[in-house]
Amino acid sequence: MTAVGAPLFDALGDANRLRIVVRLCEVGPSSTTQVTQVVPVTRQAASKHLRLLESAGVVSSSRHGRERLWSVRTEPLAQASDYLAQLSRRWDAAVDRLRAFVEE
Repeated sequence: MTAVGAPLFDALGDANRLRIVVRLCEVGPSSTTQVTQVVPVTRQAASKHLRLLESAGVVSSSRHGRERLWSVRTEPLAQASDYLAQLSRRWDAAVDRLRAFVEE
């Protein structure tokens, strides 16, 4: 089972950062100002959250004039999803073994 980096789960563990990722998934690339319309934080706080998400590999940014547009990077999220699915299968197998043991 391939381990997914802790920075990814740490980045997604904050409610505001998770809201940012959900917003970017739903509407596509957005400016920091657009992100603050959905996440109840200041522009400076949103910028900090976005930079942390970028350092974890969850989002990327590009300059468009004076604005910076933020986009979700799907590869790390797909890796996290695969990792959690594998972990879930392991837990299911362990519960099945325990159930079989108890029923004997």
